[in-house]
Amino acid sequence: MILTDDQRQLADMTRTFMGEEGTIKKQLRHWRDTGCRDGFGHGLWKQMAELGLTGLAIPEEEGGLGLGATEAALVMEEVGRNLTPSPFLTTGIVAVEALKGSEQGKRWFPGILSGDTVAAFAVDEGPHHRPRQIALEAKRSGNGFTLSGSKQFVVHGGSADLLIVAARTGGSAGESEGLTLFAVERDAAGMEIENVALTDASKAARIRFDNVAVDADAVIGEVDGGWEPLRRAMRAGRTGAAAEMVGLASGASDMTVDYLKQRKQFGKLIGEFQVLQHRAAHLYGEIEIARAATLKAAELLDRGDESSGIMTHVAKAKAGRVSALAVQEAVQMHGGIGMTDEHDIGLYMKREKVLDALFGDANYHARMVQVMSRS
Repeated sequence: MILTDDQRQLADMTRTFMGEEGTIKKQLRHWRDTGCRDGFGHGLWKQMAELGLTGLAIPEEEGGLGLGATEAALVMEEVGRNLTPSPFLTTGIVAVEALKGSEQGKRWFPGILSGDTVAAFAVDEGPHHRPRQIALEAKRSGNGFTLSGSKQFVVHGGSADLLIVAARTGGSAGESEGLTLFAVERDAAGMEIENVALTDASKAARIRFDNVAVDADAVIGEVDGGWEPLRRAMRAGRTGAAAEMVGLASGASDMTVDYLKQRKQFGKLIGEFQVLQHRAAHLYGEIEIARAATLKAAELLDRGDESSGIMTHVAKAKAGRVSALAVQEAVQMHGGIGMTDEHDIGLYMKREKVLDALFGDANYHARMVQVMSRS
């Protein structure tokens, strides 16, 4: 797709900002090496708020910029290029999409706009992304509900002020009917949070709900009608994650090409070897295809097109496979130094593994494309 002037300006502004403030040295390595429990800097989140990025997808009538998935993807690509740890994906994209049009949105949007609020999305319960298999139970109690069960791989769950929790109020596991989304505050009684460091030094949580009481106002949307906002949020999330993976692949590729232009073997720059040139060219083409698929998915989401669902699966699958190829090629072309912690290229490999699993890995989305194509 052809970007508008405003979209290009947003991409340029974000690239400059992330290239200065979101670097691996200033952010990822700093928060990892200091043992930060959040894994990201709240100061950077505040800076993003000052630039209007935290409210990029919040409707204008709620104080945001009212932009869409395409603009969010442009920001996420720069986040991925620099491996910048931030809650932009979970809060500024996924949570915002889930909260749109609800009373809970009016409550939480001001904090997101100001950079004071971090949100987490609690969906997965098993080792793999299976949103229809949600079993966490929400029973009616008084004028509200009690939540019982567990969630895992809740990114930023230990840092979040707001947890958006998908629970079953009806039906049975495997069905989309009978699901409800709840807005749960971090200090809710009966909630046990175990903060876990992932392989890329980011943080996720295992959360146990032991008869956690919430009132009726905590429902996002309608009781038993949670599948629609859940699906909407997941589509936005997988597109944002795909964009981050495209940026990650681009960042790893750029770093590798620079290395090929500097490293010498047998008296020649290794970038002069034709076989490495072919591999670099092939990777460049694959990254461009993944970028095109991701921007197409974002464009369809912004248009409200029915085909956006399958295209978001295409984008996440393609971006997952291309980013895996990018980091594999990068580490191999760097040789032994690529396996050391001192060199940044290995950090791209670790981040790729976590991003691939988030909202479903490449194999999951490829299967979904097959299923949807047949229906």
